[in-house]
Amino acid sequence: MGLKRALTFKAASLVVVLLFVLLLTTIIIGATGISDKILNGMVRDNLRAIRQELAREIRNPEDLERALEKIKEDLIRSYGLDKPWYVRMPDMIWRIVTLDLGNSRTVVSFSGSNKISDIILERLPNTVLLMITVLIINFALSLVIGVRVATKPGSFLDRLISMYSAVSYALPTWWLGILMILVFAFYLKIFPFGGMYSTPPPVDPLIRSLDLVWHLCLPVLTLVIATSGSWIYITRSIVITTAQEDFVSIARAKGLSERIVLWRYIIRPAAPPILTNLILSLAAYLGGAILTETIFSWPGMGLLYFEAIMSVDEALILALTYMYTLIYVIARFVLEVLYVIVDPRVRYEWASILKKV
Repeated sequence: MGLKRALTFKAASLVVVLLFVLLLTTIIIGATGISDKILNGMVRDNLRAIRQELAREIRNPEDLERALEKIKEDLIRSYGLDKPWYVRMPDMIWRIVTLDLGNSRTVVSFSGSNKISDIILERLPNTVLLMITVLIINFALSLVIGVRVATKPGSFLDRLISMYSAVSYALPTWWLGILMILVFAFYLKIFPFGGMYSTPPPVDPLIRSLDLVWHLCLPVLTLVIATSGSWIYITRSIVITTAQEDFVSIARAKGLSERIVLWRYIIRPAAPPILTNLILSLAAYLGGAILTETIFSWPGMGLLYFEAIMSVDEALILALTYMYTLIYVIARFVLEVLYVIVDPRVRYEWASILKKV
């Protein structure tokens, strides 16, 4: 019962974080005047289109201007421009919270829909495919290599991996992506320049899947090289720190085999921080790699965010910010539950806190 109360309290606090981020983003867009500029631009675009249609029916220039002026006033009222930004914002926040995300002003889905929910649902699986592949590879490399070098600190392999981690961490993904395209696509012609499928896309399911894997190789290789170093080094540091604890020395003094000491007394206590890195990276990865997806023309969430920012699509930016924060909040809650499962000390800590409350 106490654990349920603690999880409920944690979930409520994360929901507050979600609403606060959404409110802050909305205030920034409204207070800086970006919202007014966008809506005024929409009014002008609509008037331009309406003028061309009315010009065919109304020949008198003065009557045409009077009709346009009346339509302009109606558009201003319909967009809420006759009210201050802080009056319009609550309605927009509520629509986003209830997933009534509205329409995008500039971006459309592959099927031609401008509904934001359609656009996001269409792009999200592409990002999941790319980033989950990278995440799995990085996690496997960090466990295999990170744990191995942690058992032999100061060795040649440890120094080599530390050097690789530093280089990997310092590499900008956009620069590495361009280099990969130049070498493997332009000179060697092994992989395509970008996109998800060839033009035209293969119809046969097997060939289509192989074509997708072929297009996936370069962006995955770029992201793995640029991010695996930090994963390996973090895991190495966590395992080394845990291996220096007193209970590990006592386990070795008892004569337990090194394998039991490693998996029972080092890896298991080190699991929570490793899980933290995994879950928070998962949340960040699902947001998409903006520069990598843009360089490789990968139609995912990162490229969508780039398009929304470049076209100053207010509704789409707000919707994406909400989705990213929602993903982070869900990831944090999953992390709290996993902590309880893998580390009994967390249960005891929560139990003692609830007793004090």
